[in-house]
Amino acid sequence: MKLKQIFQVSIVAGALALAGCGGDINVTPTVNDNSIDNSTNNSGNTTPPVGDTNPCATRGDLQGAFDGQDCSYSAAFASKNVEVTEDLTFAELESDGVHVFSGALLIGKDCNTTTSCTVAANGPTLTIAAGANLAFDSGEAIIRVARGAKINAVGTIDKPINFTSTNAYDRLDVVGDGPQFADWGGIIINGFGITNQCTDVSRDAGTCNAPTEGVLSHFGGNDNTDNSGTIQYAKIWYAGSGPKTGGAGDDLNSLTLNGVGSGTSFDYIHIHQGFDDGIEFFGGAATLKHIVVTDTQDDGIDIDGGWQGKAQFIVVKHGTVKSKKEVISPAIVENGVEEKPEEIFPAGTPLFMGNNGFETDGEKNSGAEYSQAPASNPIIANVTVITTDGKSLRDGDPSQAFKFDDAIKGMYYNVLMVKNDGTNGTDCVQFKSDGEKNADTLSFTSSAMACINEFKGDSVFGSKAPVALQGTAKTDWFDNSGANERIGGNASVLVANGFATNTSSTDITVTANDLSSLNDSFFETVSHVGAVSDQDTGSDWYKWVETAITAADLD
Repeated sequence: MKLKQIFQVSIVAGALALAGCGGDINVTPTVNDNSIDNSTNNSGNTTPPVGDTNPCATRGDLQGAFDGQDCSYSAAFASKNVEVTEDLTFAELESDGVHVFSGALLIGKDCNTTTSCTVAANGPTLTIAAGANLAFDSGEAIIRVARGAKINAVGTIDKPINFTSTNAYDRLDVVGDGPQFADWGGIIINGFGITNQCTDVSRDAGTCNAPTEGVLSHFGGNDNTDNSGTIQYAKIWYAGSGPKTGGAGDDLNSLTLNGVGSGTSFDYIHIHQGFDDGIEFFGGAATLKHIVVTDTQDDGIDIDGGWQGKAQFIVVKHGTVKSKKEVISPAIVENGVEEKPEEIFPAGTPLFMGNNGFETDGEKNSGAEYSQAPASNPIIANVTVITTDGKSLRDGDPSQAFKFDDAIKGMYYNVLMVKNDGTNGTDCVQFKSDGEKNADTLSFTSSAMACINEFKGDSVFGSKAPVALQGTAKTDWFDNSGANERIGGNASVLVANGFATNTSSTDITVTANDLSSLNDSFFETVSHVGAVSDQDTGSDWYKWVETAITAADLD
């Protein structure tokens, strides 16, 4: 969530020639739109498209241009200046065909209700068929789903939906560098959920219009059961960005859920090599299940703004990627002091990716005027976070499993944290001072910390913690009278594939919580600590994680 200066990517000579502008490309706050108007307008047109049948999406009289394999969409069809107000469907194309966008795809009208507009309660639906590929060639081209609109992107284990960079396809990679983080902007979904970015007064008056990060739109309301659709069996690769004009924190994530309600479903998603967070919540009560986040620059899961949701089966794995082009990491200056000098990494350099597995923030605002929107308080079960001893490319922050801040609350069950190497001084868990405020309502149960370095900073809770915890060792807080265990960085907790819990391990002695006591049908009954059991090799979940980790390790 924190970043102090803008990331830059330097393009090789061939790219400079194509761009005709020389120098570094700086991430800017505007959605770039370099598309040409190649949509097919079928009004009065009797010339058949390639192959007699054009499978590209249609919108009114506009249709994507088909070249026999791929569909491309012009600025008239989809861009930062076009808000789609009718239902729109993208089919699976034969021969691994791709729906190609040079600009943004904005579904539904954005509305700041303090102006003369009104949010459409039943806006358009974006439907994406199983096996469909959508690729974007602008660093800030986004899919944005407005309040009242929906996304229904439902793939299968055999035919997942792909949201990715055009550079992932050789025939679409103009420069030839290959795909890399920040190639496109990611997916933003805005809902009517509750966020403490709005006052109670504005919420009651229907004027809650919290501004989104990265590219401005608006979200929020008073309905934490809001339904913004479904994303299932989908991959979101090479998305995200560095900070925009708003400075630190004004970023694009791979998947941003702004005030998204519990009626929305996110299940079986693999996020890879994003340049900010994998998934970030700003309020609402959306749920997650079967999520893998690999080699993402900032946090795997970032919680903020009063999220009241639930999650089960989450794998976050930090690692390294080889740069596809020269990368410039600018100097970090804090209060006039250079904390980190500018660094230049040639193409092919291994770069550390990953800050926190979970960065958890309770509130943007607090006090009597925000009483309807309490601090984030999720229930999360069956998590595996695999850290490194690296410090991330963009901002030099360390790879950690959890960071707690801003009066966060929450309950975690069956969590496995792994850190085998701490030579560079990286740790597994960090409490910021404000993160201690509700530490008595923040707990782990049936969890194992297999970390060579455990807690960053002070070993005991300070003056901002509840009185009963002040001076208490953080190790004692985690142990929770034997409900959890700390077993060190040399413990044998994963099997050879590097992601599944070794259920035969003699190092893990804590008994998994079967979750039946939660009395919540969302949570599946389990008998293992961590996200994946080594005894579950035939399940879709095991296969999904195995495919995701294998692909990430090869990239």
